Amino acid sequence: MASLLRATVHSIPRRAIVSTGNREFSALLSPIEEFPGIPSTSPQAAVASSTSVTTLANGLTVVTENGSATSTVALTFPNAGSSSESATESGAALVNKFLSFKSGSGLSSALILRNLEDSGAKPFSKASRTSATVGYTAAKDQAPRLIPLLLPTCTFEKWDVRDAQTSAKVETEQANASALTVLTENIYAAAFGAQSSMGKTFYSASAPSLAAVRSFRERAYVLNGAVLSATGVVDHESFVKVAEEGLSESEVGSSSSAKTPLSPFLGGESRIHANAGYTHLALAFDASALLGKAPLLNVVKRCITLASQEAGLEGFAADGLVGIYGGSSPMDAQDTLDALCRGMTTAVSSDVVQRAKILAKAEAVFAMGGGSQSLAEVMARSVMDGGLVGSEGLGAAYDAIEVKDVQGAMEALAKSQPALAAVGDLSSTPYHGSIVSKFG
Repeated sequence: MASLLRATVHSIPRRAIVSTGNREFSALLSPIEEFPGIPSTSPQAAVASSTSVTTLANGLTVVTENGSATSTVALTFPNAGSSSESATESGAALVNKFLSFKSGSGLSSALILRNLEDSGAKPFSKASRTSATVGYTAAKDQAPRLIPLLLPTCTFEKWDVRDAQTSAKVETEQANASALTVLTENIYAAAFGAQSSMGKTFYSASAPSLAAVRSFRERAYVLNGAVLSATGVVDHESFVKVAEEGLSESEVGSSSSAKTPLSPFLGGESRIHANAGYTHLALAFDASALLGKAPLLNVVKRCITLASQEAGLEGFAADGLVGIYGGSSPMDAQDTLDALCRGMTTAVSSDVVQRAKILAKAEAVFAMGGGSQSLAEVMARSVMDGGLVGSEGLGAAYDAIEVKDVQGAMEALAKSQPALAAVGDLSSTPYHGSIVSKFG
């Protein structure tokens, strides 16, 4: 019997013994056949997201994309920035930023926040000179039902207004303690005039009254002209219907709710002296000719930075302005200002333009892929600037820019009068009049 068993074992192929010892008959089956219902582990090919845009009868524009894993829903108001404040409403834009998700439409602040928390949503609100945004990021299945919380009819409860004014005061104090923020405020004052809608400070020294906060919100936080951007939306048409129904009780606004135009560019000077041991300088130029041409403006900004990178200077562009920034010790302020002027007047080569195009395009594409909230903001801004949405359309816009377009824009800037802002120790900083002759 023992010899028979040995003969049988020797007659079985060695490969079969190994297979039988491991998985026996399951070696003949695929994992899905052996364990039905398990998810596939094979990766799917990446598909670029697509965008869809719809404008409702009430003037609200809805733009969605379908590629994000989470959903950010943001409502942007183009007339809710500080440039839309009247003379008696200074500071109302900042206070109204902190009135987002507060009591309204029969809901208390606590109940609104509880709904957001129960849905796992993260709310946010922003405000600037030219616009304001309120929104949230949540799971895809939770995001649509929270839309009514974006724009309830605010009841201006005294505790909500008090808290908003306190928060605005804290942010103002923090802004005034930052040299770069003060420089930003002053470059607008120098460019447009300190008393103009664009030149006046965003951070008001005194708190606005309840009447000013209310009148500004009732005029600026309306649907007409606003943009509702949402990421991670698979069915655009269904989302539009949900949004239209969810915001049906919100204030529509008048037909005059078009975007507030920019103030005329003046090209002056603003100086703030402080014994800080450092000097911050910025030159700004009129970029109104580039409004609605965000890709070209971004390439110009990159060209300025590339042309001045050896001097440690940096280009910037925002809200109708394009320019260059630098800083130094007080004794070197003259040399830094001269370098700023050279950075704006030196002709750029085709090689620099091509590098600037690549960098600007990469920056724009990365912003669209930088997260759900970042993408929603880019979508809203592109719609307000001229309707470019989606990575494909954005990439094509950058590819279409020619070297002569960039060089022509740079030459036009070099022939215009600059605005000069200086913050810090200005004991050795030249005045605006000493550099005007270098342009034009």
